[in-house]
Amino acid sequence: MLWSVNPETTNWLGFSLFYLALFLSLAGTAAIIGFLVRFIFLKRQLAFRAVKIAFRQSFIFAFLITTSLVLLAYDLFTWLNLVLLVVGLSALEYFLISHGSFGIQPPASEAEEKETNIYG
Repeated sequence: MLWSVNPETTNWLGFSLFYLALFLSLAGTAAIIGFLVRFIFLKRQLAFRAVKIAFRQSFIFAFLITTSLVLLAYDLFTWLNLVLLVVGLSALEYFLISHGSFGIQPPASEAEEKETNIYG
């Protein structure tokens, strides 16, 4: 992609494909690195939960980098835009964490199950 697209002669489709390829490659690389870090160093989680968290955070990271480069290409990259972007993505991550990460709630402990079980 880097050697086949000439930025001086391409149209919006070439730029779109370049930024899409960049986004997907950043997301995939960050997800693999994030999963390995969680799986090797933080052995408190099951593997599928570590994968889910790694993919979520890698997509947010890839969106931050790709959006920053798009803003830089159109001469709209300022510190204020960067701070607003980081604050917005941080709020999104906080929202996803607080709502049980895509609707999957952590399992209840045995004590909570006994308290809520009316037959036991």
